[in-house]
Amino acid sequence: MSTSTVRPAVEAPTTGRTIARWAVSFAGFPLGGFAATILVGPVDSVASALAGGLLTGIVLGAVQAWALRATGRSMVAWTGATALGLGAGLAVGAAAVSYDTGLGDLVVQGAVSGAAVGIAQAVLLRRRLGALALAWPAYLAVVWALGWAITTSIGVEVDERFTVFGSSGAVVVALLTSVLPLVLARREAVR
Repeated sequence: MSTSTVRPAVEAPTTGRTIARWAVSFAGFPLGGFAATILVGPVDSVASALAGGLLTGIVLGAVQAWALRATGRSMVAWTGATALGLGAGLAVGAAAVSYDTGLGDLVVQGAVSGAAVGIAQAVLLRRRLGALALAWPAYLAVVWALGWAITTSIGVEVDERFTVFGSSGAVVVALLTSVLPLVLARREAVR
């Protein structure tokens, strides 16, 4: 007599695979920033900050949605929320520091941009995370400020007024924000 093991149709990703997939989302920052630099130019006005932030947010949001395994409407919603959050956050944050590019200025700009992206994403996360989603905007504010601090400190030519920090900051931000897909995966496993 033979015994067979019944396996689920789709296995849940391991912690390592979840983090690795999310880590790839770092590429959305430099790719989105590059597209905005080419198509919009430097962040030196409310209009360029809004347009550049929207464009960067579309690219970043799409890559993050992929990393979260979102499909269909969920992918569109995540991409749209990220784009709207970054467009609004960059417009407010850059204007608040008068488009200056000193370390302190970019940390403030990053905090405002991160908080705005966090608020927009938290609206979508609330259904899945409940009250825990309320921590996401504050967490992103700190992490995005750190992303700008790292990029500025290593000597990137930030005077070119990019929409978002460079790859060095993006790698750190992606690793620090990998907590999101891990929490989401654990919540799904409990259901």
